[in-house]
Amino acid sequence: MGIKKQDILNALDTITPPGDGKSYLENNAVKNVVIFDREIIIDVVISNPSLQAKKKAEVEIMKVIHDKVNEKIDVKVNIIVEASKTPRIVPDKAIPGIKNIIAVASGKGGVGKSTVTANLAVSLANMGFSVGVLDADVYGPSMPMMFDVVGARPIAVTVGERSKMKPIENYGVKILSLGFFTEANQAVIWRGAMASKALNQLIFDAEWGELDFLLIDLPPGTGDIHLSIVQAVPITGAVIVSTPQPIAVADAKRGVAMFKQENINVPVLGIIENMSYFTPEELPDNKYYIFGKSGARELSEDLNTAFLGEIPLVQGIREAGDVGRPVALQTNSVLEIAFSEVTKNMLSQLVKRNETLPPTEIVRITTMSGCSTK
Repeated sequence: MGIKKQDILNALDTITPPGDGKSYLENNAVKNVVIFDREIIIDVVISNPSLQAKKKAEVEIMKVIHDKVNEKIDVKVNIIVEASKTPRIVPDKAIPGIKNIIAVASGKGGVGKSTVTANLAVSLANMGFSVGVLDADVYGPSMPMMFDVVGARPIAVTVGERSKMKPIENYGVKILSLGFFTEANQAVIWRGAMASKALNQLIFDAEWGELDFLLIDLPPGTGDIHLSIVQAVPITGAVIVSTPQPIAVADAKRGVAMFKQENINVPVLGIIENMSYFTPEELPDNKYYIFGKSGARELSEDLNTAFLGEIPLVQGIREAGDVGRPVALQTNSVLEIAFSEVTKNMLSQLVKRNETLPPTEIVRITTMSGCSTK
């Protein structure tokens, strides 16, 4: 029938194993190809042990061989599972076209990290930068609501010979979130490995295009998702969000420590203090420090980390987020100016970081309790 092994390899180079970011060839996942008169036997390795993943791999391989090589040939696929000991979401390279990847994190939930992320993104877009947001809070995705795109569904676009997701865009910001693929009342009950594989697809199976900044909205704490992200992409820098409250500051300190850990070594650009104080409309000269005063500022001084600014506790910030119009859209308002100043301070620290430090490397984590050298 004149079928050549290279024809088969070329076909397999156009599809990826389930939950991976590279093609079968790029992953060195094709272990053997045997060609008979009317039959092809292909041995491939995948890392996802689930029955669904194995079936998907088999069907996709058969389809691509029939579509691109010979529609009448019999194809037998042998799936070999080699699951990694630690959930990872590689490939080992930066996302093409993205200049800076900024992780926005908090040690504690409820400090307004997602609200800050959304407004940082809008502020950057207002300044003329091309911006994307990856909602990595897989258990509580909030970006669809923050950007008024609840119910939107990313469409597939063809890039080269591959199908990729096109991020949803609003207010000049490209967004991808697990919230686009789940119902509002649907609980995401996943172990770390499943969450990591979902993030893998959101990062590497997306057509982000050219971006000056990709902001990653991380979940609270220091867990599997954080490790998976630093294993997957070279984070240019991290921003920590905290309220002034002592318990939030204590958790923020742990967040800074995670990024500064020797074998993670992601530069911390600074700390943002959210809900710093409350000023009633009828008493515009008064400040009430409901959650304490200057806790995050003092933490930044203790850790020799830049303090990026204060965001006041204002009802309008919450209301704007709830209706999907971040306050940074309100040109020349007090809140827009506050977020703009914080964003400028972040950019200033980013410039210093890029001038004085080498590019961040992807982290090689060999166990859940420790790290190997990069």
